[in-house]
Amino acid sequence: MDLTKELFLDMYTKMNKIRKFEERVSELFAQGKILGFVHLYIGEEATAVGVCENLTDKDYITSTHRGHGHLIAKGGDLKFMMAELYGKVTGYCKGKGGSMHIADVQKGILGANGIVGGGLPIACGAGLSAKLRGTDQVTVCFFGDGASNQGTFHEALNIASIWKLPVVFVCENNLYGISMRQDKHQAIADIADRAMAYGFPGVTVDGNDVLAVYEAAREAVKRAREGAGPTLIECKTYRWRGHFEGDPTVYRPKEEVEEWMERDPIPRLVRYILDNNIATEEELKDIEENIIRELEEAVKFAEESPYPEETSAVEDVYTDLVEEGRVR
Repeated sequence: MDLTKELFLDMYTKMNKIRKFEERVSELFAQGKILGFVHLYIGEEATAVGVCENLTDKDYITSTHRGHGHLIAKGGDLKFMMAELYGKVTGYCKGKGGSMHIADVQKGILGANGIVGGGLPIACGAGLSAKLRGTDQVTVCFFGDGASNQGTFHEALNIASIWKLPVVFVCENNLYGISMRQDKHQAIADIADRAMAYGFPGVTVDGNDVLAVYEAAREAVKRAREGAGPTLIECKTYRWRGHFEGDPTVYRPKEEVEEWMERDPIPRLVRYILDNNIATEEELKDIEENIIRELEEAVKFAEESPYPEETSAVEDVYTDLVEEGRVR
């Protein structure tokens, strides 16, 4: 594998940034400083980073309710993300989106989505737009194992196949759709097998191995960019936390959680970097310290930012037509 030191350190940086951001969010949520629901990405960092390392700012992603990791991997700013979680006007969506609805179109982040499977049709729309405009932009659609049972999944894969859209479908199979284990809601072991029905490649990889994810995504993105159509990548991974913060997770055996935590993707990458003399422990430590400083600045920025004015509740809201004083 011919990868540069810069790429390895960027992957290490982003994976650590996701982990530390999510750990801090967990603390702040427990303190009552972040309201609403938050769904953490801890344990799945290798998937978002391995995929997004193959993308540019001009490429698109669609995300999920568990989207913080995708946003950071695509280059999202921690300050604006944290401010959005706090509901502050300086957030990405002016404090109106919260944890599940962050977007940054300038970075190609078309938005996280609280609707299961909601990003799949949007990804096809973005892919069709790129194809009609004649660009080489690629759209990556992140979704979970539960979403692969939705009608939007099958409709999106079908239309992407027919029109050879430049879309890479990335299923983050963390074994649970809320509290239901995959083997209880599907009769198949590998979700990637479903690509066969639509006539394009399906690949299953270790979602906790950032290099395996990177390689699979590189091939899929190249295929899409060259006009050959979509690919379905299934990344087998695991969320350490509950479906949402506060979920008691009584449906998961302790031994299962411990087994997956031993497969932590970050130490795996560290071992590879050190064993292959790509970087030193001191370099990695410096990166970690910089992330901690950046994160604390983001928290300070969020806490010192103002809340939106009440009158702004009707701004950025669109209706079809106002006729004779009535909204149609």
